Amino acid sequence: MAILGLDHVQLAMPAGGEAAARQFYDGLLGLAEMPKPEPLRVRGGCWFAGNGVQIHLGVTPDFVPAGKAHPAFIVSDLEGLRQKLLAAGVKVAADTAVPHVHRFYASDPFGNRLEFIQDGDGFNQ
Repeated sequence: MAILGLDHVQLAMPAGGEAAARQFYDGLLGLAEMPKPEPLRVRGGCWFAGNGVQIHLGVTPDFVPAGKAHPAFIVSDLEGLRQKLLAAGVKVAADTAVPHVHRFYASDPFGNRLEFIQDGDGFNQ
């Protein structure tokens, strides 16, 4: 048995946050919303995908944002994304703790921590 890949990452969000999720994950990050299977639609939330990445946002009644656990996205233009997020009022925090890895952290509209790494600079490169 071998793990072959990662199907998706699930993040939590509060009830009623779908519009904010769409604006951030689709509008800013460029991930296209994908339809949820019919039996899951009544639960709320929304799913996004792009370039082999899937993010599922599920509604949690007692929502608390993930402040430490996070997905790390490899991006083609880290500085361009940083500027786009800043222009949209999203706070970004650079992290230079790992030599030769260009990255920063930002939070989605719900406070979930997200990491962005420049393509070619990842930990496994």
